[in-house]
Amino acid sequence: MDFTIALYALPAAFLLDLVLGDPESLPHPIRWMGKSITFMEPIFRKLPTGPAISGAFLSISLIATTWALTSLVIQASELIHPLAGDVLEILIIYYAVSARSLEDSALEIYRSLQQNRLQEAKARVAMIVGRDVADLKEDGIARATVETVGENLVDGVVSPLFYAAIGGAPLAMAYKMVNTLDSMIGYKNDTYRHFGKIAARIDDVANFIPARLVVAVIAIAALILIRRGRHTWETAMAEGANHSSPNAGYPEAAFAGALSVQLGGPGYYEGHLVKKPYIGLRFGQTKPIHIKRACDLMMLSALIWLGILCAIMIIL
Repeated sequence: MDFTIALYALPAAFLLDLVLGDPESLPHPIRWMGKSITFMEPIFRKLPTGPAISGAFLSISLIATTWALTSLVIQASELIHPLAGDVLEILIIYYAVSARSLEDSALEIYRSLQQNRLQEAKARVAMIVGRDVADLKEDGIARATVETVGENLVDGVVSPLFYAAIGGAPLAMAYKMVNTLDSMIGYKNDTYRHFGKIAARIDDVANFIPARLVVAVIAIAALILIRRGRHTWETAMAEGANHSSPNAGYPEAAFAGALSVQLGGPGYYEGHLVKKPYIGLRFGQTKPIHIKRACDLMMLSALIWLGILCAIMIIL
């Protein structure tokens, strides 16, 4: 990618996300990705290859198609005018980043808890987590929200910017298709255990490096905000592997160390108890105020990560 992307495209895309967020009124490529997965899934399930291979074909085909279409659209816009290509690149990278919407969703839950509207908070948290929320109390809702903020710092900010820095908007969009496939068919249930296996593994591979690099970024942000950089780093290194996901545990453990809260632990998913280890067991329970602090930590971490990427690209 041209170094000019580092000078204005990544910062401009991130600024657009901070200002606009994810308005429902605007068309969004991620929603189109979801519709394409829904449309194509029954077609690929009919292949005489078994669910695992069929799911792999679906995943690879959609990821490759997303990269190719994005590349073609940008190249076509550049033929009209070079500036048009740059503007489109910025817009597409903006669509790949979701810091503002993540913060907005988390703060809505925080405000509901602050106003003692527990059922409203449950309904809001159910929109951003996969676990059952009916029996969650205030601390459980707060814990689930903080976990989501920490994990989605990687999915919604760090990884998209990482791949945009490497391969521009096409690679950023390909990553978002990877992430969308995982969120839609990467479940370990009877429907998707085999069909979505490859989608989940591709997502694991795509996030492997960003999920580990982000620990240092969160530690720097924690040092600036609350002077807990060392605790953040040590907790992530000691407990980052205490998670069923090979990646999610690292940002969650970093947030646990930074905020001195207990995350993880057993939870119900589709009515079944899933026994997961605690992260930050020595810390106290998560309270509503920790949601707001987690959002501050997430936003500063995102800004630091953006600055690091731009600096590296300019130097190189």
